[in-house]
Amino acid sequence: MNEFLEPGMLVRNPLAADWGTGQVQSRVGDRITVNFEHAGKQVIDGKRIQLMLVIPDQGL
Repeated sequence: MNEFLEPGMLVRNPLAADWGTGQVQSRVGDRITVNFEHAGKQVIDGKRIQLMLVIPDQGL
């Protein structure tokens, strides 16, 4: 799933739920930089961690 991530997408780290929602800043190969609500900017190894895509509430 990580290979489909693009800057601006919202994600969560299933191994660190307390980090909150994060916004993808960049993805270069398997290195994904994400700015999380409660953990700041983190570089994720996409080979080891599968980030979960967050679908924003459309207010429908």
